[in-house]
Amino acid sequence: MAVLKPLWLRLKFVLQALWFLRYMPYAIWYSWQRDRRDRLYQTPPATAPIPVGKGLQATPTERGAEIEFEQASLELAFLRPDFVRVTWQPGRLPLPYALADHPWPAVTTHLEEQAQGWVLSSPELTISVGWDGSLAIADQTGQIRQELPPQRLGEGWQQTTPLRDEECLYGLGERAATFNLRQPVVSERSGPAQTKTYQFWNYDPGNIYEPGTDPMYICIPVYLGLHREGSYLVFYENTFRGELRLGQQATTTFEGGALRYYLAIGAPPQLMQRYTQLTGRAPLPPRWALGYHQSHWGYRTEATLRQEVQNFQQHDLPLSALHVDIDCQVNHRAFTIDPQRFPKFRQFTAELAAANVRLIAINNPGIQHNRHSNLFLEGQILDAFCTYADGELVVAPVWPGRSVFPDFTDPIVRDWWSRQFAYLLQAGVAGFWNDMNEPAAFVAWGDPTLPLATQHNLEGHGGDHREAHNIYGMLETRAAFESLRSHRPHIRPFVVTRSGWAGLQRYAWTWTGDIVSTWEALRQTVATVLGLGLSGVAFCGPDIGGFLGNPGAELYLRWFQMATFMVFYRTHSAVSVGHRAPWSYGEPCLSIARRFLQLRQQLMPYLYTLVWETADQGYPPVRPLFWLNPTDESLWNREDAFCLGDALLVCPVMIQGARSHQIALPAGDWYSFWNDTLWQGGQTVELPAPLEQIPLLVRGGSILPLAEGEDLTLHLYPQVLGLDGEGESQGQLYSDAGEGYGDWRLDQWHLSQQGQTLTLTWRSHGDYAFPYGRVNLHLHGSTLEQAWVDGQEVAVQGAVLHSAVFEQLKLKVRQN
Repeated sequence: MAVLKPLWLRLKFVLQALWFLRYMPYAIWYSWQRDRRDRLYQTPPATAPIPVGKGLQATPTERGAEIEFEQASLELAFLRPDFVRVTWQPGRLPLPYALADHPWPAVTTHLEEQAQGWVLSSPELTISVGWDGSLAIADQTGQIRQELPPQRLGEGWQQTTPLRDEECLYGLGERAATFNLRQPVVSERSGPAQTKTYQFWNYDPGNIYEPGTDPMYICIPVYLGLHREGSYLVFYENTFRGELRLGQQATTTFEGGALRYYLAIGAPPQLMQRYTQLTGRAPLPPRWALGYHQSHWGYRTEATLRQEVQNFQQHDLPLSALHVDIDCQVNHRAFTIDPQRFPKFRQFTAELAAANVRLIAINNPGIQHNRHSNLFLEGQILDAFCTYADGELVVAPVWPGRSVFPDFTDPIVRDWWSRQFAYLLQAGVAGFWNDMNEPAAFVAWGDPTLPLATQHNLEGHGGDHREAHNIYGMLETRAAFESLRSHRPHIRPFVVTRSGWAGLQRYAWTWTGDIVSTWEALRQTVATVLGLGLSGVAFCGPDIGGFLGNPGAELYLRWFQMATFMVFYRTHSAVSVGHRAPWSYGEPCLSIARRFLQLRQQLMPYLYTLVWETADQGYPPVRPLFWLNPTDESLWNREDAFCLGDALLVCPVMIQGARSHQIALPAGDWYSFWNDTLWQGGQTVELPAPLEQIPLLVRGGSILPLAEGEDLTLHLYPQVLGLDGEGESQGQLYSDAGEGYGDWRLDQWHLSQQGQTLTLTWRSHGDYAFPYGRVNLHLHGSTLEQAWVDGQEVAVQGAVLHSAVFEQLKLKVRQN
């Protein structure tokens, strides 16, 4: 059998490759047709850039100023004293797809003409505008960013910004690059590569990608800059194709549209607040979505899915959701489930719901070009599909075969698309994941998407695919989200999407796409997830074990351990590889995976509070190390570890065979989550990493809420202080019913340390009843000698104290 299984997998891969060949003839025809149509839309040969010319006059406005130049106009508008919108024209202004409906208060500004140009100031920012169009942005401490005069480049714009030697840039959406985008990507195949040009063009890398691949599925022109003088965030509100070239300068180019961007100054948490005020914050997800999801491209029948659920139950493995891929559909057609292979589908989803397991169905935007399809006929009547300028339908090969594509830039089409979800919701589907929505097409060569000549409605303004491409996937996802909100108004939507743009977080989660199953890809995951979080897309995670390939037990287990501390916790894999689940590798992998699934359940109070914080403040739950201290330069390029909230430091094992992890700790006190071993920060330590553990540290001063059955345990990790030392720290817990929009509760704790006395004060807000039967307090790193609950001394035994809800708890401790 050991020999037969690899042979079967090879045969399966060959059969799959032959199956793909059936699309090839039409892919060749389509690629030729696309090129023929796009001849008039190709980027013309480079022309000399046109400078904005000399500044002529400046006029104060309600929020800032308008300044006229010889060849351009500049508008500066403050949304907050630390947040400004900059608009250079000529050029078409963007449709506000990225923007949330957020009211901005009035800002007092002052405009003054000086010898070198004009100075516009708010209470927190000063913008110096040179006669030549250069900009210098400073706060009270000094200059934060300098911009050379922008230049008109054909129909678009080019802007260049000098960078400091130490300056780091992060973000740009989903990238298979280093976390600090200025660092070179090192590939095991090709060695060091100076990958410093990043494209803004959502792209399907073709069923497989590896570190260094660019562009990717979600390209968002937003980045966070960090240097010794401070940090800032820039978001370019321009949906046209563009790129960012990095060297000693950052040169941003867009092929069309006005040059409109938003600039915020402040510490990283404040920057994410501002950006998500602008583009919207992720809505609070249903609590079940934070559990474990199992998926595989290969669940072809209801019987297969039933067996999968039974295996989870038999192995005592928690399971929150099952995801079904296109092989469950009828000839890969959107909004279908094959009734022959799923004969009791409605009954099956009801059984899953009774077992607290949800079914997530896939959906692709391509609609089969077939007059026997009601969806195709409805779309034709509504003029819902993308066309060329002459009215001919854009037809391209995707999974259903020859397919047409809804124009989601038309509000009528979005409304029509939203109605298609109704019957699957009635059949018990709990959520949807949108795939192939860059949009992707099968091609023999060239760009695997719709022709640039494709026409779009763009809210009645009209335009072509050069402007609409990057927002296509987000608008499809918006329609799905609004459908779930409309048809199930008392249930929080759950939508996952492969592609999107700025503001995507308002509608959906995402995953890191079809990466290969290698150790190199595992290491890439940390940088990709961190970059997405700093681009506003906070609810994301990887395909555990990678999408394409058959990872060994150790690689799968290390990937599984790391993903336990990311928001989207899902195993998924390609149809051409072996089935992958926690029991696939036998023992000890099964038992170790079970312990991490149980740990995820314990972490749920902490994790749910973090995603509420994302919805409330815009902070990503998975955070870079520099979030703890942005002034510590040693943390700026770190992608060997990440923080889950401010309490947990996760140090994934990403080297085959490693049983320890060497890491330079950030400043502070760090406790081992597993055995309370204490390390002082600011030094490099060797953390033990046996196969059954991931190095996991808790920050000194943390109050970590964990679920223990029906109880809540508050784990207290005091800071290491001298006999007369003092310290303060905070903790909080958000609770509600886990679904819907009813009552909520926020419990907040304040921990005060004075020498050997700890005082824990508890305050609560909201109307939701406290959901735990008992509160346990577990003291770490110290010996508990005496305790008083609301002034009454209570018996002490060991490190755990049992209590009901209290207002103040005082502990006398002795540091170990």
